[in-house]
Amino acid sequence: MNWRGELIAAGAFAIRNLQMASRNVFLIFELLFWPVVGVVQIGLMSQFLTLSAEEKSFVLIGQMAFSIVGTCQLDVAYSVLYDFWSKSMKHHFLAPIGIRHLTVGSWVVGILRGTVVFGLTGGLAWYGFGFNPFAAGVMPVVALLVGCYLTAWIVGVFVCVLILLFGGRAETAAWASINLVLALAGIFYPVSLLPWWAAAVGAAIPLTYFLDAYRAHFGFTAEFAFPVVTGLVLSALYVALSHVTLHAAVNRARRTGLLLKMSE
Repeated sequence: MNWRGELIAAGAFAIRNLQMASRNVFLIFELLFWPVVGVVQIGLMSQFLTLSAEEKSFVLIGQMAFSIVGTCQLDVAYSVLYDFWSKSMKHHFLAPIGIRHLTVGSWVVGILRGTVVFGLTGGLAWYGFGFNPFAAGVMPVVALLVGCYLTAWIVGVFVCVLILLFGGRAETAAWASINLVLALAGIFYPVSLLPWWAAAVGAAIPLTYFLDAYRAHFGFTAEFAFPVVTGLVLSALYVALSHVTLHAAVNRARRTGLLLKMSE
């Protein structure tokens, strides 16, 4: 494998996403405004309800994860959405690149933006509401971030699949899908509170395990055995499945002519 060529191809998409993000004021809201507002709302709610320190940490961890995953996932989805909005879909898929370059390059920018969001929300939670996200130690924080980024990558790729299968009708999936996934992953409550069928779905989501592992450092009993290992194994399976599905969706869009219909 030509690693230099791989890095150049993936880097091209990373640079494109970075330039688009820096020039669009509305994308800055995703990075600065909504994550900060989310933490402020949850923090004030926890004070109003006089939650204990452990309960406050539970919901603030959930809100931080929500912001990180949502921001990173959108960058992966933008890898196709930018082309859809500009009606230039066919150009990228006619170029000598692979699906992996498209998603990895965009994901790298998502990781960078997600890390900024973590710094903002974590600092605000610490300063404004007394929750120190690093109290668990560096490695648990790293594990949580890895789980957030992997989950975002998987969801973002599946959003790209939906757009290539259904066109503009699936555009809202970029925002709606992540809310459904995070609701089932137990962002603000233990997965065990869900109905049995929803809890079973939640147990199939990698982020569920990373949240469980991280919260165990803040006074909560872990619901799963070996949560980090389980989360990593599930993530690897879903990353492979999502990319195989995206490859099939691109081929189908070529055969049906949808790729040309979404281009000028």
